[in-house]
Amino acid sequence: MEQIVMDRYDVIVVGAGHAGCEAALASARMGNKTMIFSINLEAVAMMPCNPSIGGTGKGHLVREIDALGGEMGINIDKTFIQSRMLNTAKGPAVHSLRAQADKHQYHMEMKKTLERQENLDMKQDEVVDLLTEEGRVCGVVTRTHCVYRSKAVILATGTFLRGKIFIGGSSFPGGPNGLAPSEELAENLRKHGMKLRRFKTGTPARALASTFHYDKMIRQDGDEKIVPFSFMNEHLEREQIPCWLTYTNEETHRVIRENFHRSALFGGEIEGIGPRYCPSIEDKVKRFADKKRHQLFIEPEGLDTEEMYIQGMSSSMPEDVQREFYHTIEGLEDIRITRAAYAIEYDCIDPQELKLNLEYRNIGGLFCAGQFNGSSGYEEAAAQGLMAGINASLEINGRKPFVLDRSEAYIGVLIDDLVTKGTNEPYRIMTSRAEYRLVLRQDNADERLTEKGYDLGLVSEERYQRYLSKKQEVEREISRLKNTSVAPADASQYLEERGSSPLQNRVSLYDLLRRPEIDYDSLAEIDPDRPDLSSHARDCVQVRIKYQGYIAKQLQQIERFKKLEDKKLSPDLDYDGIRGLRLEAAQKLGRIRPLSVGQAARISGVSPADINVLLIYLEKQKRGGL
Repeated sequence: MEQIVMDRYDVIVVGAGHAGCEAALASARMGNKTMIFSINLEAVAMMPCNPSIGGTGKGHLVREIDALGGEMGINIDKTFIQSRMLNTAKGPAVHSLRAQADKHQYHMEMKKTLERQENLDMKQDEVVDLLTEEGRVCGVVTRTHCVYRSKAVILATGTFLRGKIFIGGSSFPGGPNGLAPSEELAENLRKHGMKLRRFKTGTPARALASTFHYDKMIRQDGDEKIVPFSFMNEHLEREQIPCWLTYTNEETHRVIRENFHRSALFGGEIEGIGPRYCPSIEDKVKRFADKKRHQLFIEPEGLDTEEMYIQGMSSSMPEDVQREFYHTIEGLEDIRITRAAYAIEYDCIDPQELKLNLEYRNIGGLFCAGQFNGSSGYEEAAAQGLMAGINASLEINGRKPFVLDRSEAYIGVLIDDLVTKGTNEPYRIMTSRAEYRLVLRQDNADERLTEKGYDLGLVSEERYQRYLSKKQEVEREISRLKNTSVAPADASQYLEERGSSPLQNRVSLYDLLRRPEIDYDSLAEIDPDRPDLSSHARDCVQVRIKYQGYIAKQLQQIERFKKLEDKKLSPDLDYDGIRGLRLEAAQKLGRIRPLSVGQAARISGVSPADINVLLIYLEKQKRGGL
């Protein structure tokens, strides 16, 4: 059939999930004429799995997306139905905000944002092929044989590429949440030289809220004080909806064990590799046979639906087995399931085929983001989408790539892990992956990244001025606390009430706040001249003062890290010609093409001895000996 030549764009985004939305918005906001395609516009920012945003490590990503001018934090602040700060019993480095979303409202608000964005068109159509000329992408072809030309293309296909659903012995082509999969594009990407592989993920059942026994479960309420995700929001007031906690038991596990042979996971039908940190319930029962129970959270999917999400219990078991084992759980004895749990496998790229700016190495102007890159989770996808959108815009406008390193952001850790280290399973961000997590906190994401977003043209003037105001607030307050002292007599009762040792001499409020038992809010009792700070500034002041020594040590570590990152490597370096470099190292370095010695050191198969060879080579090159 003859192709129909349609419009011309600067950037085309394929897929409108969390990665695609951020990519398209970033591109359009940076002044590029942008088109975003979705097989179905009901898939815009869809939440086919957990109806929540944030969580351990993931909350950091959302704050960083927000600080750079992305949309996820703003959108969840509009649509959350419960908000909780996790890990508050631990230090501030691992505090992680998590919000339960009204999934329909989240989709609708993001779709509305896309529809209203200047420079951005949105279309329901399936992209089935790429157009390339002289090693560079130049457009896409849709199922209706329409051709759209562009300077850059971003692939954010999620789990749609050759998606296949598994429920027990039944399997059939399908995308998430009952939508159609993308078959033709996967085959054509292979024709363009992409090496695709197979990953798997899954989702639990949904059941009607009226059929749960809440008196048998533990109620989980949101925080009394709501902490916004977006730095643009100071206070949020909203009635919150409770979630519920329950557990599997020995009877649940017996039912599952007796039906292992009917699971698609153990029956050999599934070839894709699943996420280690979010296993199915049958995988949990098999791998952790000594555990007598597993924790489950019962979470509402929205205000205008009866459906509840059973978190922690994804499965590929047949529907009759699902009904049987769900009914063994306290509070779930009579639930009516509306959507069965299922596993889904899909095609994705090896992220080591990408550059650090998320451009595919072998086709210029082609960028990749989200689950297509081998990651797992809405937040990881959105972070990559934002970076792909930024870098596609920079590339077509002849500007240098925007790359965040591991000391600057969790986004930097995420992308460096994927591109440099690679992944053999769906990758999930965790605070333990970040070496410098005390510096990469949630509360200071704006300090780390807003200036960068402003320079890129993504951060509005209003947001930038708000950031500057907070920065000045914090600096002024820390200076004031250093220069304000309190006499022993004035602080004696306050210290006694908190079990803190009495003062012998006058002490600054700054030094007093460094005591573990003292917090900034309570200092108001002995600090009559205290200014009225914003909540963002208060949090930052307290963390900076209390963890000053630890932060200073981490900054020294970052300085050492930067020295290796600053030793740049040419992308055209002939590693086979470097004497003393082991064959395996030369092959890995030649494939990944690290931009620095620091990145080279993080590549699996490159030893410290290989790094020393590289350093000697660079020194000789600098002195003109090569």
